[in-house]
Parts: sequence; C-alpha cells; structure tokens
Amino acid sequence: MNAFSFVFLLFIPCFFVFHHGVEIPSASSAQVLNTIEKNQIDLKDDPMLLSNILFQSTDGGQTWQDISQGLPENLQDIGFYAGESELYLHNKKGMYRSKENFKKPVWEKVNFIDQGSNEIAFGVNKVFAYNYDGRIFQKINATGMWMPVYTEFKKKLVRTIFETNKGTVFVGCDSGLYKSPDNGKTWKNVLAEGWVMNMVESKGVILATSQKGIIRSADDGENWDLVVSEGGVGISVETIEGGFAAITYNTKSKTRRMRISADSGKTWLPIDERLPASESIASIKKAGDYLICGHPDGIFLSSNKGKSWNMVLPSVDKKVYNLYTSKNVIYAVARNFGC
Repeated sequence: MNAFSFVFLLFIPCFFVFHHGVEIPSASSAQVLNTIEKNQIDLKDDPMLLSNILFQSTDGGQTWQDISQGLPENLQDIGFYAGESELYLHNKKGMYRSKENFKKPVWEKVNFIDQGSNEIAFGVNKVFAYNYDGRIFQKINATGMWMPVYTEFKKKLVRTIFETNKGTVFVGCDSGLYKSPDNGKTWKNVLAEGWVMNMVESKGVILATSQKGIIRSADDGENWDLVVSEGGVGISVETIEGGFAAITYNTKSKTRRMRISADSGKTWLPIDERLPASESIASIKKAGDYLICGHPDGIFLSSNKGKSWNMVLPSVDKKVYNLYTSKNVIYAVARNFGC
C-alpha cells in the first residue's frame, strides 16, 4: 500500500465522525493516530498465577475479589484509570483497555503510534491520552483512533487534563494552571504558583490539589482560594455524595490527613483521628453510606464520618491500595508507597 492510500484510509473514519457532529480541534488528517485495540489477553497457559495486584468490590467496599489473573503481565506498578464505560491501565510496555460492563476486566492492547502517551483523563463524553511533554490526544468515539488536540497549547511538564461540565478545559502543569473556554483555541494562565494535579467539580465548584494544599474556585476557574493548607502539598481530592473529600500532607506531623466538606469545599472536617497515622495514605472514596480509605495497613470502611474505621482488606507486600470507582464498582490497585 502506498503512502497516499494509507493517509486516505486514515481520513475516511474521520470524515464519518465529523459528519455526525463531534467537535474535534483541527489537525491534519495525516496526524490522526490509528490504534489497534486487539490482542485480548488470555493467560490460560501462563505458568505464573498473578495475584495481589488488582481487586474489585461490587458491594460498596465490604468484600473484595482479587482479579489480578487476566492482567497483561506480572506488574510491579501500574497506572490505572476508571471511567464510566472504560478502564485503562498502563505500564512500561504500553497501554491496555477494558470495557467496564464485564464482570471483571478483559484487557486489550491499545497500540498507540505515539508510545509516549501514558496518562489517561476522562472529559465530558471524551477520553484523553497525554504525556509529560505536552502531547495530548483525544479518542474519536466509536473508533479505535486517536487525534492530536489542543495543538495551540505549547507548555510542557503536563500533570493533568480536566474538563468541566460546561466544557471548559484545564491543563495543569509544573508551571501552573491553564484554562481554555473555547475547546483549546485560546489559553489563559489562571494560576502561576506551582503545579496543579488532581481536579474535580461538583455543583459548579472546582477543587484541585496544588503545591500548597487544596485550592477552590467558584467562578469556572478564574480565581482560586487556598482552603486546606498544612504546610505540605495536596495529595488527593474527590467528589463524594454531599460534598468533597481530600487528602493533604501535614509537614509538622509528617503524616497525610483526610477531611470531608459538606458545604462545597468552604470548611472541612477531619475524619482520620481513629485511623493509624501514616505518611502514605493514598485514597479516600465514598460508596453508599461508607467512606473508604486506601491505607498502608489495608482498606478501611467508616459508616459514621470517620468516628470509627473497620479494616475490610489487609495490605499485601507492604503496598498501599489506590482506589478508583466506575459506576457501582470500586477497584483497588496495590502500589508502592509514594505520590
């Protein structure tokens, strides 16, 4: 097949996608990245039985099933991403995808032409792939193709991508936070004080982790207030039923602290006084009536806003559980300690 035919074949799926009204920032048809989502992982003949890497709970975190058997390989550490309809994971050898509607994940290899794209972010009915060098791609829905987007954004050291319900896009970098109200055509630096990472939104309020702690915006990211600060960085922020949950690092006690907010992130209530103090608490989620914590000692549940905690899954191999949710399923990935 000559080069012209190859480019033409790449262009055909894009034509039908645009015909159905999906708005993708402009890029040359030759830049469309074709991926082959195939090679379903079958480990029946693999002599190595995988365990203690990936767990799932379908009853709000009360019981857990080890679903490591079926992972692409015996991974030491994986990046894991949970969306409403898809799961992604990556390691040094590539990116893998599974549909969420399986009883347990069935992984397929995603063969990016751009192998450096090793992070995933979920927008409003969108999936982004990006890397630290600032290359950003968007999956074209109902296809196996990815297209370069936000090509006018020239910053590097990208930490996160976030899209609000209104369609405003944010890119967090080591140099600050950048905002685009027009699908990436123009960008504005709305925060220039160090990096911004994890971002969430609820009822028009945006929270984010930053170098100084947890920051809050109530005007679509134009202005930001520091709402939780203990001398260290913000570790995690989550939307939960009734408000937000956050983890920050306290430089005085040298521990990570957990809090929840029921007033759109204005004030915060500590919920970790009955947990063993640790500098490596990784996650806080809520499912039904339970708060769920990923702690170096294991996974803990609380039904009374942190007044008491019960361990439901002990730690494995001196690792900490990172928690992710997709619809009514909670996933726990056992990872090495660290940010």
